[in-house]
Amino acid sequence: MDSKVKEQILGIRKLGETNMFDVPKVREIALREDYCELAVYLVENKAAYTRFILTGDEE
Repeated sequence: MDSKVKEQILGIRKLGETNMFDVPKVREIALREDYCELAVYLVENKAAYTRFILTGDEE
C-alpha cells in the first residue's frame, strides 16, 4: 500500500459516512471523492485493505 492510498483511506474514515468494512460503500465514496487510486486498490487488494483496517498493517 502506498502513502497516497493510505491517505485516501484515512480521508474516507475521517468523513464518518460508512463502516470501513463496507468495501462497496468505501469504493463508492472513493469514486465520488476522486480517489481513483483507492478505488482501483480496493478491487485488486481487498484482503490487504481489510488487514489494514483491522491491524494498521500496511503490507
